[in-house]
Amino acid sequence: MAAAITRSRRATIKKEAAGIRMRCQRERLDTEQTAAAIRRALPEVQQLEAWRLALGWSRSETITQVKALYVADGLLPRSLSDPMLCRWEHDPGERPDREYTVMLCRAYGATATQLGLGHPEQVLTGHELSTVIRYGRPETDTCHAGAREMVVQMTTAAGLPAVRESLHLALLADPHGSSAVTELADAAVEHYALSYSKHPAYLLFEEVRAARRLLTDCLVTGRVTAPVAQDLHRNVGWLSALLGNLAHHLDDNTGARAHLATATAYGTRTDDARLTAWSLGAQSMVARAENRYENALAYAERAVTHAPAGLPRAQAHAWAELTSLAGLGREREADTALAAAGRELEADPNGFAAGRFGFDAAEYTLLQAETAIVLGRHEQARSTAEASIAVTSPATPGWAAATLVLAQAEAPTQPGDAAHRALDVLDRVPAARLRSSSRVRLARLDHALVNVPAAGVEDLHERVRALAPLIDNHGNAST
Repeated sequence: MAAAITRSRRATIKKEAAGIRMRCQRERLDTEQTAAAIRRALPEVQQLEAWRLALGWSRSETITQVKALYVADGLLPRSLSDPMLCRWEHDPGERPDREYTVMLCRAYGATATQLGLGHPEQVLTGHELSTVIRYGRPETDTCHAGAREMVVQMTTAAGLPAVRESLHLALLADPHGSSAVTELADAAVEHYALSYSKHPAYLLFEEVRAARRLLTDCLVTGRVTAPVAQDLHRNVGWLSALLGNLAHHLDDNTGARAHLATATAYGTRTDDARLTAWSLGAQSMVARAENRYENALAYAERAVTHAPAGLPRAQAHAWAELTSLAGLGREREADTALAAAGRELEADPNGFAAGRFGFDAAEYTLLQAETAIVLGRHEQARSTAEASIAVTSPATPGWAAATLVLAQAEAPTQPGDAAHRALDVLDRVPAARLRSSSRVRLARLDHALVNVPAAGVEDLHERVRALAPLIDNHGNAST
């Protein structure tokens, strides 16, 4: 074991390495040259850590990249953790196995030798290590030098601010608004809605808020023409609806109520029935999260009244009315609401619409499953939760929600399976992306498995207790 490095020295190393990386970028040095420069200046840094610091990645970013490689290969990611990576970086006696070595090399765009992970047979033969990834997929850990520098990824840091910047530029050209500005605002709302599940909620919240502020600044000039003002008010309403939904998923229900009330007011002001109905449905969701089921039902009934026929009304019936009635134990009326949602969907020629403001098959079956659990219909809950999982992408928020609902349905009869499903969610979904709604499902499952002697249950209890909050006591978001 290498000599322990104090926390203050570790912070200094991180800061100095960042400065070296910036200097190397200015000098157009590649990752290997940057890693070498870091090691020359900071001799206590080993090769594996130096390469990560040269890329500017945190350990959590490395873990995310490795897991993404498994998913891209159609494989279930192994449970790589921060402590494991820390040991590999700092303890010469600790090394990743062959498979992890391959995946780290692929993630970093390096060879095992460059990362200081060359195995003994490599030293003897002079050849890079090859191995076989699980399920028989052959891979190699070699990567052409400089390959990482040639790849430019579309990231949260680039994609989200770019939309807001385009809106800002349009407003600089037309500071009092125009049809071009309203078209761009429409596009921004659509982008945020369609990208809702692709980004951590706290990042998306900041971008949506910034976009709304740009439109607000335009409106308060008092020089916007009436038709343009009408469209901008509608955009402000939809952006407020997004903020309300995001606040709820960040476990800020008081903030969610404020944003959603604003969205409802702007929906009414602009005669946008769908905005009004959706915002009322979201208010019903927040009320249910606070166990205010009578209030939730009142919002749901208003949402159904305002919702246009077809998919919007189906969403109001299923998302708001069905779940509120189930929470109140009004089983027959809940069944009636579900049937009404089904009729509206069948009558809509466009079927399920894409996007956060629409409704999709995964959400529809998820709501059925969750309602079935509340009403004690566990077999029905299992089949509908499985149907929801089947039409979601692994490790997405929708997949996490459906998987946890299935685990809840399995808990009474198959507690071990239920615990392992929940552990799989915790392994595959970073804490920052685990929404408050899924955390509630996780807490309910954890409570249901208290004192149940089944494999994985104790591990689940520990993982739930250790789960980082979405927003800590200092107001900082999990990242």
